[in-house]
Amino acid sequence: MLTRIFKSGNSLAVRIPQELAFIDAAQDVEIERVGNTLVVRPRVHETVGDLSDVFAAFPQSFMAGGREFHEQHDRDWSGFGTANTAAATKVRG
Repeated sequence: MLTRIFKSGNSLAVRIPQELAFIDAAQDVEIERVGNTLVVRPRVHETVGDLSDVFAAFPQSFMAGGREFHEQHDRDWSGFGTANTAAATKVRG
């Protein structure tokens, strides 16, 4: 199907024929260039309510064995900040 591109302010606009239009004319859309094609799709507003669908997409076996345990090690903080202090002294000095 052919349509026209036209100038609208400082942007280009595309006339979308009615038979291809989305339900709501004031709806936000996403546009993406894929090779030499522009893809226009309705913007999906995700909510916290959509999380159940996301979780349902994981298979039953996902993390069935639980998480791996990684032992926490104490860190050596004795040299923390000394390099930054020396550099700051050189800048001021």
